[in-house]
Amino acid sequence: MSAAALPDIAPDAPAGAAAPAGPPGPAAAPEPHGPPPSGHHGSAPKGPLNHLTHAVALVILFGVLYATTRAVPNDNGPAGTIASIGFLLLAGTLASELVEPLRLPHLSGYILAGIVAGPHVLKLVDHHAVEEISRVNALALALIALAGGAELRLEMVKKSLRSLLLHNLVQTVLVFVAMTGVFYAARSLVPFAADLPIAAAFGVAVLWGVIAVTRSPSAVLGILSQTRATGPVAMNTLAFVMTSDIIVIVVTAVALSTVRPLIEPGTTMSMHEIELLGREILGSISIGTTLGLALAAYMRLIGRQLILVFVALGFGATEVLRYLRFDALLVFVVAGFVVANLSKQGEKLVHAVEDAASVVFVLFFATAGAHLDLPLLKTMWPVALLFGASRAFVTWVASRIGNRLADDPPVLRKWAWCGLISQAGLTLGISLTIERAFPSLGAGFRALVIGCVALNEVFGPILFKYALDRAGETAVEASRGSLPKSLPDLGRPG
Repeated sequence: MSAAALPDIAPDAPAGAAAPAGPPGPAAAPEPHGPPPSGHHGSAPKGPLNHLTHAVALVILFGVLYATTRAVPNDNGPAGTIASIGFLLLAGTLASELVEPLRLPHLSGYILAGIVAGPHVLKLVDHHAVEEISRVNALALALIALAGGAELRLEMVKKSLRSLLLHNLVQTVLVFVAMTGVFYAARSLVPFAADLPIAAAFGVAVLWGVIAVTRSPSAVLGILSQTRATGPVAMNTLAFVMTSDIIVIVVTAVALSTVRPLIEPGTTMSMHEIELLGREILGSISIGTTLGLALAAYMRLIGRQLILVFVALGFGATEVLRYLRFDALLVFVVAGFVVANLSKQGEKLVHAVEDAASVVFVLFFATAGAHLDLPLLKTMWPVALLFGASRAFVTWVASRIGNRLADDPPVLRKWAWCGLISQAGLTLGISLTIERAFPSLGAGFRALVIGCVALNEVFGPILFKYALDRAGETAVEASRGSLPKSLPDLGRPG
């Protein structure tokens, strides 16, 4: 199962619940860098007149496009797709300004604009346009992974290695076991699982446990890009999410092989998938290392037109890696890590990704909002709410246990779990893989996943930004002097 084939359909904004804690990294650099920006970080606070102007402009924009779509037949050609791209970029940017006074993350504005404009509300952007625009997800994932790898500085990983291992172990085991049990106990509420035999129902519950341990790098990086957050909560959340995805890939492959005899009686456990998994991981690390060295050499010797390099990696390299059955997410994470830690080009890479991603992120999360199937969510919301709330609670419990085992500082004990509620593209991609592996489940399994992801996608980023604000790690809060003085060495590594 290759994560390269897992489209980030919804944010994965674009994010689960207990970040690893650990010993702090080195002192914060004078100008800390961050993941790809939303285009608003570091801006001065805006007054009521600015927000009123944005609101009027947004209403006019929606009104003009609404009148146009009602007067002119749907255009499913390139012109219609380009018009939809321009609209989502403008609407997402304006909406992000309007949610700012509410202290909501900008990506919530992007998602909201996509939901309202999407095929289930005003129908300003139809299903065809959404599918076409979703091609940008490959580029967005490449930028997300490169930025995430570049943020994982070797010094930080070394100092927090014990904590990362403890939190990953506790989170993975506890969330997996608990959510498997919750699904099995509540299977009578799930239409496609209610009539399954006991063994098959348990097998499906195990697959749901796998879904529960997935996180959303895109949502985490989206929030960090907006807030310019520096500190233990931000850095430990980033490190946990990026390493957790690798673990999820392994757990998924093992689970698919293990539960097959339960769901499909008469079949046997196959070790072939485990062998393919080992090849995929080792090969992805090797390719990522080579790519990172090549990127570092290019930036040192040439250093121009990096946006074209990113486009080639996002679209061309991703397709090649998918065809060869390697994990594109892991490849790009390793590449970013190599550039940042084995060369002097790390800062240059991060700033280049920032420039390239400022527009891509708006379109990425706005399209994710348009992808949300509101009619499906309306029918599935009671079960989705039960599973979503259970997962959040178990993640919080696992965080508390991990905090005690790792002897984390108070700020991490209080806020670290908030960054891991979001789920998105990786979750949906794994659900699609499960649906293909077990056609007998029909589309019901993935439909339930979409319902849960929709809730986590909306509330997860809000919770993470709230935690960063309360911990005093965002740029605005730090400028007010709220960054804890007792943690002077917990900034981003320079």
